[in-house]
Amino acid sequence: MSHGNPPPAPHSSWPGPLPKPSPQHRPPPPHHADYLLPWQSSETAPDSDSPGTPDAPAPGRHSDLRRLRTSYRVLRRTAALTALGYFVAFLLLSGYAKDLLDQPLFGGLNIGLALGLGQLPVTLLAITLYERTARRTADPLAARLRRAGAAR
Repeated sequence: MSHGNPPPAPHSSWPGPLPKPSPQHRPPPPHHADYLLPWQSSETAPDSDSPGTPDAPAPGRHSDLRRLRTSYRVLRRTAALTALGYFVAFLLLSGYAKDLLDQPLFGGLNIGLALGLGQLPVTLLAITLYERTARRTADPLAARLRRAGAAR
């Protein structure tokens, strides 16, 4: 094999050359009125039919997607930090406060065993709160975005 020859073209199942993207599917240029930077809000959209009326909110725009991502991010972090935080606290106590965890509560149950058994209810509580909060905040926003996308 010589180093001067180009590698063979990969096999493609596409019949012929790839089509050029149409200009209507390109994002607007930065100087265009519809172009939004990540920190800009799109709460309102201009109403071209009646210029005298106030702007109506535009569902499905950038700020709605940003709000949905933020709500899911907060949900994930809260649930993960609740379950993992309890586990890390339990590990730290078992490593550095053995005398505290050896204190008997009643019968053969001591504080360390009670905290270890408490991990399951804490994890289930984190999952329950995640689902409840998602149903109350993120799911309605996602449904509204889905409806707005279907209407287009």
